[in-house]
Amino acid sequence: MVSDDAFRRSARPPRWTLLLVGVVALQAKAQPASSPDPEPAPATAAPEPSTTPRQKLAAVVLTSGSRIKRDNFSSAAPLQVLTTEDAALAGYSSTTQLLQGTAVTGGQGQVNNAFGGVATEGGPGANTLGLRGFAPTRSLVLLNGRRLSPSGTRGSVGAVDLNVLPTSIVDRIEVLKDGPSPIYGSDAVAGVVNVITKQKFTGIRADVSTSRPVDGGGNAHNFSLAAGVSSDRSRFLAAYNYNAITSLTLAQRDWTACNTDYRRTSVNGVVGDWGSADTLDPLTGKSKCYPITGTGANGVTINTIGTSLLTGVPAAGATGTRFNRWRPNSAISTGLVGFEGVGGGTTTNSIRDTFEPRMLNRTLISPVRNHNVFAQGEWDLGSARGAELYYELLLNRRESSQVGYRQQLVDYLKGSPLIPAVLAGSTFSGPVNTSSGQSVGVRAFIGLGNEVSRQTVDFVRTTVGVGGALTTARSWDYDLSWTHATSRGAYEQREFLTDRTSNSLNVKATGSGFACVNTSAIGCVPAPSLTSAVVAGQVPQAWLDYVWQTIFGLTKYQEDIVTASFTGPLFRLPHGDLKMAFGAEFRKNRIDDTPSVEAQNDNLVFPSAMPTRGSDQATDVFAEFDVPLLKGLPLAQELTANASTRYANYRSYGQNTTYKVSLIWVPATGISLRGTHGTSYRAPALFEQFLGATTGFLTSPNDPCNRWDDPSKAGTPRAVNCASEGLRPGFQATDGISTVNAGGRAAGLKAETSTNASWGIVLRPPLPAGWGSLSLSMDRFDLVVDNGVSRVGPLSILQRCYDDPQFRQGGGFCRLVSPRNPVSNALTVNDNYINVATSTARGFDYTGRLEANLGAGQLQLGLTLTEYRSQASKLFAEDALEDKNGNIGMPKWSGQLDASYAQASWKAYYGLEWIGKTSSYAYYREDPATSRFKLSTPSYFLHTVSLTYSSPQRDWKATLGVRNLRDQKPPEISSGFVNRVGNAPLYSGYDYLGRRIFLNLSKTI
Repeated sequence: MVSDDAFRRSARPPRWTLLLVGVVALQAKAQPASSPDPEPAPATAAPEPSTTPRQKLAAVVLTSGSRIKRDNFSSAAPLQVLTTEDAALAGYSSTTQLLQGTAVTGGQGQVNNAFGGVATEGGPGANTLGLRGFAPTRSLVLLNGRRLSPSGTRGSVGAVDLNVLPTSIVDRIEVLKDGPSPIYGSDAVAGVVNVITKQKFTGIRADVSTSRPVDGGGNAHNFSLAAGVSSDRSRFLAAYNYNAITSLTLAQRDWTACNTDYRRTSVNGVVGDWGSADTLDPLTGKSKCYPITGTGANGVTINTIGTSLLTGVPAAGATGTRFNRWRPNSAISTGLVGFEGVGGGTTTNSIRDTFEPRMLNRTLISPVRNHNVFAQGEWDLGSARGAELYYELLLNRRESSQVGYRQQLVDYLKGSPLIPAVLAGSTFSGPVNTSSGQSVGVRAFIGLGNEVSRQTVDFVRTTVGVGGALTTARSWDYDLSWTHATSRGAYEQREFLTDRTSNSLNVKATGSGFACVNTSAIGCVPAPSLTSAVVAGQVPQAWLDYVWQTIFGLTKYQEDIVTASFTGPLFRLPHGDLKMAFGAEFRKNRIDDTPSVEAQNDNLVFPSAMPTRGSDQATDVFAEFDVPLLKGLPLAQELTANASTRYANYRSYGQNTTYKVSLIWVPATGISLRGTHGTSYRAPALFEQFLGATTGFLTSPNDPCNRWDDPSKAGTPRAVNCASEGLRPGFQATDGISTVNAGGRAAGLKAETSTNASWGIVLRPPLPAGWGSLSLSMDRFDLVVDNGVSRVGPLSILQRCYDDPQFRQGGGFCRLVSPRNPVSNALTVNDNYINVATSTARGFDYTGRLEANLGAGQLQLGLTLTEYRSQASKLFAEDALEDKNGNIGMPKWSGQLDASYAQASWKAYYGLEWIGKTSSYAYYREDPATSRFKLSTPSYFLHTVSLTYSSPQRDWKATLGVRNLRDQKPPEISSGFVNRVGNAPLYSGYDYLGRRIFLNLSKTI
């Protein structure tokens, strides 16, 4: 486990991170005294009321959703504007946290630092953003209006890692929850996030912040130093940001200390308390901690051996006399001497040992450090047309790690001298990859303790460009830019090598002990004899050092983008200028993930991985027209149409044309109606096309045919299908389920298309003098994606296959499940990238905003709500749409309320974040009144309060606050359905850190 002290000691920034800031800082101090703007007034207004963080209602020029300049009140698409200044009031410590907050995501789950033990796009430690419930590869992230490239580790790099974004130098964030693919190209399916940095800053500013949970762990530390200089013809700005989150382990929260099944008894309509149906641990008399009963149970078999069926003494809670799973017990003197039966026959898996205290050292929140440098500058070239040369530089190093727990299966060969005489007659299985072609006599399930995986990702992005006017009249503007981005991610972890493990198990007895049979295996260390101590995890360090090796991988991603755009008026119409923007864009990207040689050569006991290598390029041509139809007329104070189109030519997937039309109508003062309709075309990301085959596994309790003959399953399609495979009554899988993930291009993966429509109304009723301003809006969204590229998930594949009445004869999901191994009956699931027939997201966004003078100060209220009416998908065209709206992790409702009151140098803030209640009872056809499973969550509320003081000179500021004021814990659900942390769903909308105090300090000179 990585301690906080070790974490802080290793958090020294690379030297290059301070060099650039130092140079600009020296220049800033050398500048003549001017009127510094320590608190630049951010341009933060939006076409509708904002959410937390708040915004002013002054008009600004928007840069998202169109290449034609416009003020904020003429946007036809729903647009949300966030400011980092107000984000600090809500306790967000980074741009990443702000973007993954409820106001932006609408309650949809995101990949954050709680996903360190889950296979995710970008690898462990990456933080990504997906809008409208779609994968991150369908949401485009921009930095100052230009694409931000993917980064991360392992083969599935395809989305922007939010860790690379700067924090202190960000001015505002514009979130366009619409499908502007004709404007921005592929990826902009569900929406666009445009992070805009401060453009005018003179002086030096330092910011320090910390956030510390009261229960310990998960501390966040931030430091930034920014410096800017400007003159009549140039402007330069540079900033260094350091952001760190320390480790939070399962042991540091009471709600993760004992993961249980959290089920209840239900007999003839009479139900018990939650937990009453949990398996009682015979050793404690309480609900078993970290069992292995199914998805979300999170335990693993340890301190156990597997044999053929043998006669012996049952352990407490076990039934029968013949077992194939045993636990060491020196008190047993009959049957299988020295062992008690814990599995096989009619005994459930939960009797086995599945938990020990070192499991709680696993990370709940993965530690991460980010060193970030951002610099930008502009030079006026002195031409009559106002040409400017500009550049941007972004450097980021992410260092992240995760602590896991290692269960290792050690297969002792049949007849090996390492097996005690009492077990000499056992035959556990036929040959496996570590048994040198021989049968396995005994398998030991050993808990070896904790292991650490680490990632270091260096991201570099440079942009250079020139822009100005095409004519001296400055009616037409041009912009030419080139962006080059590279990501280099190194990753490491410890794995058992197949050849070394095989050599160590193939031994012969010598006068002094044992020796490896393979004399050519230099340095071979014989495996330890099978004893109770070894089964309990006490293995010789010399053997571990020989078979358990650190392996390394390297992921490279590179992208080049060249863009040319031109914008200006074409000619005058009766009600204004018809404006046009047009241009072209060329994009080229490539990925190269090289796993360790051992992984490529299938020399890992588990898992294996092949390289992911591929490239693609696209050439796009786009045009946009803005047409003022009516203006200044009765019932038509404004009527403006906008149309855009893009022609895309992909080297991989050919040609396609997309379009978007929008309309904004202002019939009277204070009311606006708006609507959009468009299409998109997305070629699969490189990893979706070229991902090298990677193996994984599910534990044996996930086999859908376990106890298929249970009377409660009689006559069901699953029971019939399992019987058709020749499985014996009472079958329980003894081998895990192998999963294989790979890219889908070779199998005919298609590009995906979509339609995106929205319409809405914005109300700004005039209020009496002195009452302030009020804005309300409602927008309907309707997004339909066809041939969406996705992986279904091995559990879903197995469930849908074995519950299909036509089973393997019907194709469907069973096409992704290989026939069972004829010897072990083990399953293999091919969870490759495929095309999902249809996915939909439909619903409403509601926002409200009030600003009013109250007493001697100013009151600001902001409210945002998202209501989903549908979140549905189907895999095959002939299937019915399966709507999961309102299920666990997919709430129908979410919202955020913020209120502040500012007077003189003080500002008080209150924030409320809400995730609506969820229920999966209908989806799983369970009656909530009598079900044995907890498949619902109540509404979830988080409260935040803070107080800010700004000095009268506005040169320093301090904010002190409490986030999660009531220390709200995540809700509990039963195991067997979705991934969990403790008994809570693995879902970013719930707070795992608990109540925490935050302090932000800033100083400007």
